[in-house]
Amino acid sequence: MNDAASSLPVVIVGGGFSGAMLAARLAERGQASVLIERGEAFGPGVAYSATLDVHRLNVRAERMSALVDQPGDFVDWLRANKPDHADPNGFPPRRLYGLYVRDRLDAVAASHPGLIRRVTGQTVAVKGKAVGLSDGRHIDGRAIVLATGNPAPRNTPTASSPRILSNPWAPGALDRIQPDDAVLILGSGLTMVDVVLALQAQGWRGRATAVSRRGLTPRAHGAHHDAPVDLPPKALTGALSHRLASARRLAREHGWRRVMEGYRPITAELWRAATTAERARFLRHLRPWWDVHRHRIAPEIAAALDALIAEGRLSVRAGRVRATEVSGDAASLTVNAPGGAVQTLTAQWLIDCTGPGHSAATTPLTAALIAEGRARLDPLKLGLDLDETGRILHADGTVDPDLYVLGPPARAALWETIAVPDLRQRIEQLSQALAT
Repeated sequence: MNDAASSLPVVIVGGGFSGAMLAARLAERGQASVLIERGEAFGPGVAYSATLDVHRLNVRAERMSALVDQPGDFVDWLRANKPDHADPNGFPPRRLYGLYVRDRLDAVAASHPGLIRRVTGQTVAVKGKAVGLSDGRHIDGRAIVLATGNPAPRNTPTASSPRILSNPWAPGALDRIQPDDAVLILGSGLTMVDVVLALQAQGWRGRATAVSRRGLTPRAHGAHHDAPVDLPPKALTGALSHRLASARRLAREHGWRRVMEGYRPITAELWRAATTAERARFLRHLRPWWDVHRHRIAPEIAAALDALIAEGRLSVRAGRVRATEVSGDAASLTVNAPGGAVQTLTAQWLIDCTGPGHSAATTPLTAALIAEGRARLDPLKLGLDLDETGRILHADGTVDPDLYVLGPPARAALWETIAVPDLRQRIEQLSQALAT
């Protein structure tokens, strides 16, 4: 690399946790970066911009350090700034984690002046090693990292109706729901949990019915961190059915949480080693159960949901949605229930909690890269096709040496790329590669 190229910064698109913490680690390694964020706040991103204390972390505080080599960093920050939430075994509000990320970014920027440049703007194009913003600005770099986070939710059919809330995270989205209104919820995962808790916090006392394909809800963490079980070869290699049988035996003997902790640090490795056919089978048959056991909720949050269910205010049903309709001041779902029965559910509101859209083919920035052949989708259309280091693959399969993906958009290649314990490892590896 010539001196002119090496003096250019790394351009990071996305100023949430992934982008902000990458910029911080690059600065600590002496590498300049430009951090581009379309919103007003650098650091928290969508994930940690929650304002309600009922929206808790889904990982214990002791495991949420942003730094690989300082596992107690977040708990130390809590002790210094929010001592009431400094229990290492606890699950603090997500808003506090957003403040921690922001403070770390600010502290690194102050101690390494000139190495982190923050730019507010919407990135609309990637050309060579430069990005273009919607206001006409262009920023050149030595490499580009797309750390754009989770995409917007998929659009619900007839989402233009005021009775359908297609993005529950939009500012004020839940404000129109009255205290006694009944709501239907599409999806029964983590977003559903957050929405029900948010409604509770604003004084809602109505009833909610959540519908998902299998009617599964996130499982709870145990009272303390579960030590990972040693996984035998039968749980790691061979046919998926044999691995599943081995994992179930281990769960009966040691508890399912310990089994999931055993898989956690090697999930990306197992995903990369899997064939396309194996990945497809996992997605078709195992993913819903993986998600609810892998992405768990705090015990106190699980208790709050259980209380709502016991009161008859929350029900979770399995079924495939056949139709969505809106008539006057009501929304309805027609659902194929298990066994073939057809049910129609009606409420004042329908809230889409099916989660991020994850469509690289329709997101303008990445769709343009695909159209010009600089990127391609993975065989299962989960997202952009990447190599093991997170570099984008061109349409012909060659590696783009200057264009990286970090965080949720890398899930097609790495699968588990959303939780802090996984992301900090990726940030450490990527910062080392980009700073040399």
